[in-house]
Amino acid sequence: MDTNIDTALIDIAPYIDHALLDPMVSQANVEQWCMEADRYHFHCVCVAPVHVREAVELLHGKRVQVAAVIGFPMGATTPGTKLFESCEAVDNGATELDVVINQGWLKEGNYNLIHQEIAEICQETGQIVKAILEVNRFNDEEKRWAAEACMDAGVQFLKTGTGWYGGVTIEDVRFLKQITKDRVGIKAAGGIRTPEFAIDLIAAGATRLGTSHGPFLIQHMHQRVGADKSLSSHRDTPSVTVADLGSLGDNH
Repeated sequence: MDTNIDTALIDIAPYIDHALLDPMVSQANVEQWCMEADRYHFHCVCVAPVHVREAVELLHGKRVQVAAVIGFPMGATTPGTKLFESCEAVDNGATELDVVINQGWLKEGNYNLIHQEIAEICQETGQIVKAILEVNRFNDEEKRWAAEACMDAGVQFLKTGTGWYGGVTIEDVRFLKQITKDRVGIKAAGGIRTPEFAIDLIAAGATRLGTSHGPFLIQHMHQRVGADKSLSSHRDTPSVTVADLGSLGDNH
């Protein structure tokens, strides 16, 4: 990443999928996450299917989208179960689906089964689908095959992982960017706890960030902006937007 860029001037909020995926989630948690997503202008809240309808009602009339995780976190349910779960989530108002692929099929080299399962969800729901690859559990060849199968199936995003088996790395995002060649978006997820890391992931090629720490990231960046105001009049620092980061992915 270009060290001359002032990271405090980059707006990461539109990249954030505000994740609420703990099994112990309460109604109060859903209300809080939706309020935070609206307040900080996050792209969406990402919840379990059981919370989709509630989140949709809370965000009615807002710009924030609602995403549902499907087959989460193992991806080992049947194709019919995933399809039903996906369609029900869409019927309840979800506009995005984060679908865990069948990892056993990937390990066995059953790429056609992965393609069929994901393609059916894409075709039947007509919504944005993010295929969760769990990249840190597979070798480069397996990751490449999984990515190609899911892109051919019609997904709009490849997602690095669920976060349950370790966090995302800069190398994960760079690898997917090389494969996708900007044909689909890349969602980085797991372990994104500092604004610096979030910005590094964006610079590497991430177009979405899955994290439950969004409010902290934004607050921390605002604090940095405040601290830098006293210096701004003494230096010529160009304003940087997220659009400027597209050319930085290969230079990070």
